[in-house]
Amino acid sequence: MLTNDRRPGTMLEADAARQSSITDEQKQFFLDNGFLVIRNVLRGKELADMQAAMMELVNIGAAGVENDPDFMYGIGMKSGNQVLKRIEYVIQKRDPAKVLLGHPFILSSVEKVQGANFIPTWDSMVLKMPDEGIIVPWHRDSEPPEGCDDPRPIFNVDFYMDDADLSSCLWVIPGSNKWTKEDADARCQRAGFDTSDAIPVPLNAGDVIFHDIKVLHGSPSGDGNPLRRTVYYEFRPGEIELEFGPHVPEYLPLKQQVLLDCIERRKAAEAGQGEMPFSYQPTGHFAVAERVTPPTHRYPHMEYWRKSRGN
Repeated sequence: MLTNDRRPGTMLEADAARQSSITDEQKQFFLDNGFLVIRNVLRGKELADMQAAMMELVNIGAAGVENDPDFMYGIGMKSGNQVLKRIEYVIQKRDPAKVLLGHPFILSSVEKVQGANFIPTWDSMVLKMPDEGIIVPWHRDSEPPEGCDDPRPIFNVDFYMDDADLSSCLWVIPGSNKWTKEDADARCQRAGFDTSDAIPVPLNAGDVIFHDIKVLHGSPSGDGNPLRRTVYYEFRPGEIELEFGPHVPEYLPLKQQVLLDCIERRKAAEAGQGEMPFSYQPTGHFAVAERVTPPTHRYPHMEYWRKSRGN
């Protein structure tokens, strides 16, 4: 059951075509339930450009890519063959993905939840190939850093490139972001893809869902499912990332420069015309003294992982 006695039929949603950011009520719904649906984030040509750019990557990956860790494969549920399931660092790979990172509704909403010092971290595309949908078992993306009592959520922004109906959409367990690790692990051990305490989240192409890394979610394999591509941008409060990682402190200013570059790219792009650009103004330790054009938009996680340096 949704918190505040909400039911799926009255589930709180935001609409990027009518708002400049999520509201306080929508923010609270997200904090309580671990997810929030946002309609109409990508529209018109921007949606078409992102769909085309991501399709180019899908076609490259589907043809088979060897010795490139950014392209990941799994076993197709129907054919038993190797099937493309994930592509990392999409911002580096295609310009529309750079422009998307600068989306003012998304960034304003992230700031509303995490504060001015938020940091973009992961960027990936997860997909279900047509009629080969690979089941995504119940899981949390991650546990919060050990010892961290900061209540602000770490979360993903999921941009849907395709419609996701009941055959392949995301399912969530509202409020599971507040469960203990033990309770979450026990729930994940149930046999099959049990949806008895979950709700489906069907979305249209261009819609977005915010999901807390602690909320339990997954999706069935589907039966005759069409292509479903979802682009994920993760954001973390800078204070949490600086103190607890998982990246080394040197990673943070690099990703801040990536974000600033993408905001500038959006200002110059067709998608950014007629909208109020987001102003990224981190404070204190996170303040950016000078904007520098980044030499790359791809900073591999493991090259900046604290454990790899013995920290």
